Amino acid sequence: MSVVTEPMVTLTVEAVEQLRDYLDEQGTPEAMLRVFVSPGGCSGLSYGMTMEDVAEDDDHVIEQHGVKVLVDQFSAMYLEGSEIDYVNSLMGGGFTVHNPNAVASCACGHSFDTGENASTSQGCGCGA
Repeated sequence: MSVVTEPMVTLTVEAVEQLRDYLDEQGTPEAMLRVFVSPGGCSGLSYGMTMEDVAEDDDHVIEQHGVKVLVDQFSAMYLEGSEIDYVNSLMGGGFTVHNPNAVASCACGHSFDTGENASTSQGCGCGA
């Protein structure tokens, strides 16, 4: 596990507030948000997020305003420079990733391509 001084990902103020509120509501204020990338999705790579109590040995731990984000080694190369935001819309609210490495993304916002991922793309299931 490595603690990062220059964060590879950042969180907006709204994302920090929403994450902190969620953790407090769940009674798990020490839990960490894991942000990861996996092959697949309609553009080649997909974002995922889970809550974790313990960091893995090879995780990057990013701490910002009292909340922690975990990023594994594989995901780190795709998420460098990304911003995690919380967006409220008519369809509901949720965390989203603004990724400067993505050259294309699906309309659903959960799938992206860095220009090298066409071979792992799948049919679009988000209605786009």
